[in-house]
Amino acid sequence: MASAPEAPTAAVPAEAVGDAAPATSGGQKVDPWNVSGEVGTDGKVKAIDYKKIVDEFGTKLIDDALLERFERVTGHKPHHFLRRQIVFSHRDLDLILDRVEKKEPFFIYTGRGPSSDSMHIGHVIPFQLTKWLSDVLDAPLVVCVSRPVQRIPLGLRLTWGQDEKFLFSEKRTVEEVQHYTRENAKDIIAIGFNPERTFIFSDYDFMGGAFYKNITRVAKRITVNTAKAVFGFDDSSNIGKVHFASIQASSAFANSFPHIFGEDEKRTTQIPCLIPCAIDQDPYFRVTRDCAAGLRYAKPSLIHSRFLDALQGPGSKMSASIESSAIFMKDTPKQIQNKMNKYAFSGGKVTAEEQRAEGADPDVDVSYQYLRFFLEDDEELAKIREDYRTGKMLTGEIKKRCAEELAKYCTAFQERRAKVDESTVDLFMARRPLIWGGSETLKSLPIREATAGNGGEGAEGGDGKMTKNQLKKLEKQRQIEEKKAAKAKEKEASKAAAEGA
Repeated sequence: MASAPEAPTAAVPAEAVGDAAPATSGGQKVDPWNVSGEVGTDGKVKAIDYKKIVDEFGTKLIDDALLERFERVTGHKPHHFLRRQIVFSHRDLDLILDRVEKKEPFFIYTGRGPSSDSMHIGHVIPFQLTKWLSDVLDAPLVVCVSRPVQRIPLGLRLTWGQDEKFLFSEKRTVEEVQHYTRENAKDIIAIGFNPERTFIFSDYDFMGGAFYKNITRVAKRITVNTAKAVFGFDDSSNIGKVHFASIQASSAFANSFPHIFGEDEKRTTQIPCLIPCAIDQDPYFRVTRDCAAGLRYAKPSLIHSRFLDALQGPGSKMSASIESSAIFMKDTPKQIQNKMNKYAFSGGKVTAEEQRAEGADPDVDVSYQYLRFFLEDDEELAKIREDYRTGKMLTGEIKKRCAEELAKYCTAFQERRAKVDESTVDLFMARRPLIWGGSETLKSLPIREATAGNGGEGAEGGDGKMTKNQLKKLEKQRQIEEKKAAKAKEKEASKAAAEGA
C-alpha cells in the first residue's frame, strides 16, 4: 500500500479550534448535546436565533449568489431545504462546487445513532437531503449507522454510530444498539439510496485497518483541553466520549475507505467530503477540519440545517421514546391526524373569531413549520402562510393540510420499507467498490504535494478568531491548571519540610 508520509504530530490545542465553542448568546444554548432557545421574560422558550449561531461559530450564510452558482454548476434547481433556508449555513460548499466543475472526486458523509426500532420524521429529513445531494451531484455516499444521541441535522439530532449511542447513553447495552442498527439501516435504505454508490457501515464491524489508523492519527492531535473546551466534557466524562471525537472525524477522510477510493494515500488524502448536518454538530467537524490541516488531508466541507421542533413547539425535543413528541415513520394516517390535532403547537388565537380578525403566527406554528420541510410546492406554501397569517385559514385547517402531507410521505416510505429485507441490508453494508460518475477519475487523480495548504488553512490557522466565550473558557481552564500546580507544589514543599524535621 502506497502511503503518504505523515506530518509531524501537532496536537490541536484548544486555542486553535476557531469558533467551535457552544453558542450561548442571548441565553440560548447550542452544542452537540443540548439545543435550547432563549427563555423570555414571560417564561416562554423563544425560537433559536440562527444568525447568532452563525456569528458565534464563524460559518457563512448560504446566500442567493451561492444558490445561483449551485444551479448553474449542477444543472439542478436547489432543493427546497436550500431555497427556504432550512439549510442555511456552510463551510467551504464553494470548494465542493469547484470540484464538481472540474469533475474532481469527492464524497458525502452522514450518520445515524440508532436509539429505537422506529425512526421519526426528524430522523428521516437529513437522509432525504443526503439522497438528493448524492443523486444530483452523482457522488458516493458513506453512512455510519451505529453511534449517543446528538442532534439530528435538520432539526433533529443526527447521531453517528452504535458506539457513540452506547458511550453517551447510560442505559444502552451493546447488544441493544446493535439490534437497532440493522433496523435503522432498513429505514435509511427505504429513503431510496442507490446501492451502487452507497456504503453503510457500523463502527463495531468496520473498525480496524485504514479506518483505525486514521482514528489514532486524529486522536493524537486532540488534547483533553480541546475536548473540554469544545464539547463541554469534564472530569466526570468517560474516556469513550472524549475518544469518540476521533472516530467521528476519521469517517470524514477518504483514505479510511480504501475499498472505495483506493489504497494510494498520496491521492486519497486529497479527496474531500461534504457533510450535511445540523448546526449543533459543527463543533465536532470544526475540530476535524483542524486535524485535517495538521494531517495535510483535504478538509471536509459542511452544510448546516435548522432544527425541526417536536410537536410541542419551539424549544421542545423529539424523542424516540415519547410517542406524543413526534410523528413516527410507522404511524398510520389516522394516528398522524390525531397527533396533529391533539399535540401540535399552534400559532393561532384562542377562538376562531380572534384568529379571523388578528391572524396567526406561522413562525411558531408546528403545522406550518412541518409543511416548510415536507411540502415541496413553493407557491402553495406561500399561500398557506399568507392565508394563515391574515386569518383566512384557521388552525384546524392547517393541521389537516399538514397531516395529509405527512401521511402521504409516511405511507410511501412504509411501502418502500416493506421491500427491504436482510439481504438488502447485507448488500449496502458489504465492503465493495462503489460506482459513480467520477469513479474513473480516481485512477488519474494527480498526486499532490502534501502541504498544509492543500486542505485549506494551515494547521494552526483554523477558520476564524476565537469568540469571547471560548477565551473565557480557556482562561478559566488555565487558572484551574495553575491552581492545581500551585497546590501540588505546596504539598511537595510541606512534605519535604516534614521529612527534614
